[in-house]
Amino acid sequence: MGSILVGGIVFASLVAATFAGMALRARLPNDHLDADSKEVIRLATAIVGTLSALALGLLIVSAKNVYDNADAELRSSVARVILLDRILAQYGDETSEARGRLRELIETRLRSGWGDRNEDEAPVDPYDASQTVEPVQVEIRALARVDEAHRTLQSRALVVSGEIAEAHWMMVETGTEGLPTAFLVILVFWLAWLFATFGLQAPPNATVVCIILVCAVSVAGAVFLIVDMAHPYLGAVHVSDEPLRSALAHIGKQ
Repeated sequence: MGSILVGGIVFASLVAATFAGMALRARLPNDHLDADSKEVIRLATAIVGTLSALALGLLIVSAKNVYDNADAELRSSVARVILLDRILAQYGDETSEARGRLRELIETRLRSGWGDRNEDEAPVDPYDASQTVEPVQVEIRALARVDEAHRTLQSRALVVSGEIAEAHWMMVETGTEGLPTAFLVILVFWLAWLFATFGLQAPPNATVVCIILVCAVSVAGAVFLIVDMAHPYLGAVHVSDEPLRSALAHIGKQ
């Protein structure tokens, strides 16, 4: 489910809960909303509000960590790919095919991570080994060991390519986790309950309605950011693909 859709659903839920509280206020007897009753309602609201604030904070921190880790993983992987290309360039012309595969690897990452593909093109399967650095490793192992210098370069290339492969599989596995749906649903329930109590206690005038709408937009915006940052390669807030495009301009050149 898209982050914009989730944010919209949260906003609609909070607004609906507010107006439901206002409608209920008009039907309740006056003694149900006297000073003592409102005090109990405020105490209950404070407990749920504290839980909601803690949950929102945890989700924001978790989503920000996902985003930061994805950004760091991308930059380190791009740096390793460029380093591997330079090592292969030092080895000699025998590595031209392997360097070409490195370029294809960058293009595949762009297609899989940022949807940079044609409409009639099938989605990239992240578990397809042929779309990873593994074919490059096969070609590196098949290189003829001419002398000690070439053996050193070959060993170094295998180490760097292994680091690239490890980063790829870590990205694939962590990318499938996403946000805990049950946690998000419970959070929205708590928030809806809070806004329902706001409507239950608030006089139904334009000022109150406008303030509650602004609060609902703010909370929905926070949930939108959480969901969006939890998918760092898609959406409005996403990891920049500029390092990959910059690397693409240099891969394969002497």
